[in-house]
Amino acid sequence: MSLEEKTKAEVGFEEEKPKNEEKSIKEEKPQSTDHTDHLKRVILALCGLIIILFIFGLGIFIGATKARFSYRWAENYHKNFGGPRGGFMGGFPGFPDRDFIEGHGTFGEIIKINDADLVIKGRDDVEKIILITKDTVIKKGKKTIKKEDLKVGNAITVIGNPDNQGRIEAELIRVFGF
Repeated sequence: MSLEEKTKAEVGFEEEKPKNEEKSIKEEKPQSTDHTDHLKRVILALCGLIIILFIFGLGIFIGATKARFSYRWAENYHKNFGGPRGGFMGGFPGFPDRDFIEGHGTFGEIIKINDADLVIKGRDDVEKIILITKDTVIKKGKKTIKKEDLKVGNAITVIGNPDNQGRIEAELIRVFGF
């Protein structure tokens, strides 16, 4: 081999060497990206699982709150209305859960007005005690009225919060008709 050929071969060899090094660097980057993508997928799957468990737990909490309100309402029925001592259906086992009632609101006709509360007859002739506080808003149409303006026989809708004794603490009472 002549000197020129040796020089070309050396130059060509040296030029190929950096190209090979660049290829090996480029090949390494996708490998680390694969690990990063895998880690991202695992983190997203864990986040999704946490969100699903949170939603499931929230549903259990809401269902338990409704059941607790209905149970306490039925437990205090005889105290509030002089009903049967054993509560609804005498504690008959396996009775369908259609006895659950709405805890945060109701609709019905006023059958009795007391100092701090009123009794309404709601769906399926179920009587409910509605507590009226100083913060309760009573509306008839667009006009705000006072508790003294309510009369036996008025049809009302009540929105509020349940208490531990099966009553509803009214936040809003809307009067219809009459």
